[in-house]
Amino acid sequence: MNATPPRAWQRMLSGRRLDLLDPSPLDIEIADIAHGLARVARWNGQTHGDHAFSVAQHCVTVEAIFAHLNPAATTAERLIALLHDAPEYVIGDMISPFKAALGVDYKAFENRLLSAIHLRFGLPAAPRAELVDQIKHADRVAAYLEATQLAGFSVEEARRFFGSPKGLTGLAAEYSHGLSPLPPTKAASQYLAAFATLQGKP
Repeated sequence: MNATPPRAWQRMLSGRRLDLLDPSPLDIEIADIAHGLARVARWNGQTHGDHAFSVAQHCVTVEAIFAHLNPAATTAERLIALLHDAPEYVIGDMISPFKAALGVDYKAFENRLLSAIHLRFGLPAAPRAELVDQIKHADRVAAYLEATQLAGFSVEEARRFFGSPKGLTGLAAEYSHGLSPLPPTKAASQYLAAFATLQGKP
């Protein structure tokens, strides 16, 4: 008698069933992404405030910093920045040390899901390396700001782990307002509004 294979799909509130091992772009909806990311806490929830600082808010912040540092970026490139952590709506936000411990298999799984997300919204499955590096830089700037303003890191600790990111001067004051943790419904709405703005531009 054949054993029933373990379930490898996640049911979404939209009604979609996303196969985690072989994700299809057809089973990906932006409302599911926003809903999930708004309920995933950055820094494992170890942040100041009445609410967790969500991955949804982090992504909006990273996109804003990316656009600030790369004023010639296209709307498609900005959308890729907004979606850079989108797989976490399914797999959660693991802190970097744990990702490193899990190794390459986890990263391959994450990248496969991100590729499906990109294809769902008409973006290249594998963005060019230069763009990936630019988004990672914006991500490090956001992480530095979050670490020092929300997660209890000293400036010295943040510099040791995230560097003193180029372009940081002036960004701290400009983007500090975006680091006020929001309730999940508001964080999801903020994420959807950013997505709609980018989708609506020519």
